[in-house]
Amino acid sequence: MYKDILTAPFLQEMCDTTANLYRLGWDERNGGNISYLLSEEEVKKYLDIAHVERTVPIGFDATALIGKYFIVTGSGKYFKNVKSKPAESLGVIRIAADGRSYELLWGFEDGGVATSELPTHLMNHIQRLEVDPNHRIIMHCHATHVIGMTFTHSLDEVAFTKTLWEMCTECIVVFPDGVGIIPWMVPGTDAIGKASAFKMKDMRLVIWPHHGIFGAGTTMDETFGLIETAEKAAQVYTIVCAQGGKKQTITDQQLQDLADAFGVTPREGILN
Repeated sequence: MYKDILTAPFLQEMCDTTANLYRLGWDERNGGNISYLLSEEEVKKYLDIAHVERTVPIGFDATALIGKYFIVTGSGKYFKNVKSKPAESLGVIRIAADGRSYELLWGFEDGGVATSELPTHLMNHIQRLEVDPNHRIIMHCHATHVIGMTFTHSLDEVAFTKTLWEMCTECIVVFPDGVGIIPWMVPGTDAIGKASAFKMKDMRLVIWPHHGIFGAGTTMDETFGLIETAEKAAQVYTIVCAQGGKKQTITDQQLQDLADAFGVTPREGILN
């Protein structure tokens, strides 16, 4: 006897997180997407893993993830509706044996499919799993102030990281690996996925200029908090600029003192 999937912690996390992202204005309309790597043990408490609703092409060679399970947001689905319509807005999928398609085990009841950014998500899952075997989450959203900052700040990722670290004391502690920045690219392509995954070798936050941010983490809370912290720093930057710019800041030595106090190693080449 299977438990009701609507009570599954991983589904409730997806519902709560998408609702929060929409509430904060970071996922307007069908903007943004999330994929959550699940274990077979988690899934088979709620679903018959031998029963496949349908098989859908991925358009990308995900051989490295064959047999892996994910719960993902759907293409064209509005985050504001996930909580009230989870079976239409979300899907539990398994990467098929050919590595080029996924098997739908639950969800997307109106004939929907996984987010168009699925190849990008999978590329980044592959990359992060090589770095961190406990990795589970890829989250993309349109964090308002981060996007705004990409219009007014240098897109040099060293300078961008340094500015974010200076804006809030906690930033260097939360993302000591800094942020990656790729050039503006058309979303939903292999090119943007590969560029993001290349950055994900060394960091968990990648900014898409004039578009949004990609975050990776081991839990939903960690990943949300990572993006939330960068967005808060970008908001402070916006306020500082509006007030006429910096008159003082957290010094490099103070940032290093913070890192030492919290046992983190700042990305090389940012602090003098």
